[in-house]
Amino acid sequence: MALVVQKYGGSSVADAERIKAVAQRIVATRKAGNDVVVVVSAMGDTTDDLIDKAKQVSPLPPGRELDMLLTAGERISMALLAMAISNLGHEARSFTGSQAGVITDGAHGKAKIIDVTPGRIQDALTEGSICIVAGFQGVSQGTKDITTLGRGGSDTTAVALAAALDADVCEIYTDVDGVFTADPRIVPAAQRIPRISYEEMLEMAASGAKILHLRCVEYARRYNMPIHVRSSFSTKEGTWVVDSSEIEGHEMEQAIISGVAHDRSEAKITVVGVPDKVGEAASIFSALSEAEINIDMIVQNVSAASTGRTDISFTLPVTDGQAALTSLNKLKDRIGFESLRFDDRIGKVSLIGAGMRSHPGVTAKFFGAIADAGVNIEMISTSEIRISVVVAQDDVDTAVAEAHRAFDLDSEQIEAVVYGGTGR
Repeated sequence: MALVVQKYGGSSVADAERIKAVAQRIVATRKAGNDVVVVVSAMGDTTDDLIDKAKQVSPLPPGRELDMLLTAGERISMALLAMAISNLGHEARSFTGSQAGVITDGAHGKAKIIDVTPGRIQDALTEGSICIVAGFQGVSQGTKDITTLGRGGSDTTAVALAAALDADVCEIYTDVDGVFTADPRIVPAAQRIPRISYEEMLEMAASGAKILHLRCVEYARRYNMPIHVRSSFSTKEGTWVVDSSEIEGHEMEQAIISGVAHDRSEAKITVVGVPDKVGEAASIFSALSEAEINIDMIVQNVSAASTGRTDISFTLPVTDGQAALTSLNKLKDRIGFESLRFDDRIGKVSLIGAGMRSHPGVTAKFFGAIADAGVNIEMISTSEIRISVVVAQDDVDTAVAEAHRAFDLDSEQIEAVVYGGTGR
């Protein structure tokens, strides 16, 4: 008997009919002889609706109370799903994140999982129950307050539970048939990727691919937990996210490029006229670190000989833009930079593939495709298996489509279907 952990996103449990369909899929897995633990997201747009309600009451709701409010969405889903399973003649028990033993730090709105102690889940499985767990939430180790894990937190909950329970697989059910070589909404001819390595999936998630959350993939890699990405709207095979050694055993030669990802959720800040002295860049990024702002791409211009000053540009989540500007303005007199420029009309386009390590010419081909499309590159960043560029937001779709075509990733027949319309 295998232990299967399944996660269903918001579009998969968007209404009563979808919940009943998911219940049938879960019961089928149980009838196949598996123990089943299910993690659910809030129904449809419930989380966004709750955030809107909070802002109607308070422009800046306290983090503790906002977390208490937002976790209600997943509790609704888990209870309704348990009822639907019970109606099919199987015992199901629902658990909040804290009841399931998901222990986090105390950072409201973006808590990190510290430990998972799934004693109650194990007891329920031993007694023959199907366990339904509310995703996206846990309990603070220090304060015992309810916390939320941030966007994509249900993915992370599922993988963390799978690792703690020593499950055989973690199945992530969403509204597309797996991981594709590009977003099907932009590139209808995108191909499904049958198997992809943790490293490539990490780069794709970090580059804006919304199919899996970054922390979820990090957790899976750490515990070598296979992730099976599938659609709850079909029975197609989906995509396996596994260790690279398992891919090498399935394919004679790995594809050079796995896919093209994009991200419109970033902004660019340029610190203009920074004195070219030791420690100034450290002061800038230390201030941003203290404000808990994650920086992505960084570019520093060559210092102008006549002025001894330079410009430093970097990208960050657009939601952190105001906080970053506030932190940097506090440093203006001490550092002596001239001004700050903020641009939230940018997008990031990334080419990902482990095969580029051993294939020269990938960078030139990527830049050539973007140039041929008439798109200007503002910033460049690379890793061993990724090349990212920042372009104007209006040019993102064109750059993605041209790069996808340049590396022969277009499928001859349309196989990418977005069932639920949200991509999660």
